[in-house]
Amino acid sequence: MSPSQPARRAPAYRISGLTLIEIMVVVAIIGILGSIALSMYQDNLLKSRRRTAQSCLAEQAQYMERYYTTNTVNALTYTGATLPTSACVTDLASYYSISLTTQQAQAFTLTATASGSQTGDTECTNLTLDQSATRGSFYYLANVKTTSSGCWP
Repeated sequence: MSPSQPARRAPAYRISGLTLIEIMVVVAIIGILGSIALSMYQDNLLKSRRRTAQSCLAEQAQYMERYYTTNTVNALTYTGATLPTSACVTDLASYYSISLTTQQAQAFTLTATASGSQTGDTECTNLTLDQSATRGSFYYLANVKTTSSGCWP
């Protein structure tokens, strides 16, 4: 060392790593992003099951139409028809119960009623499809039946 340059001291310790505050900020950001992702995931699950129930209702309606055209014993009627146990009905059993109502000999209504965790899909808890392919949906608000739009594509 020359006398004109001051002597440099080496630091006694070396600073490395993250501070507690930096780690807490990262944990908070991950928590916020995780909660947003979880709610979006659950909403998509509800919509996916609703779409599956709608396609199952369409499948059951096609069965009813086949029954109507091939039922020569009762002269083209829906009377006496029962829904078959299809794969879609058994797959949706935890989330929807599908029922058949024959109001008269020439008319039927299929209803998919939400159950279990699918009841979180509050405005689309009941989906209906009839012999004229009229789609409907309703829910109960304070024991009053209310129709809902936007449940069918």
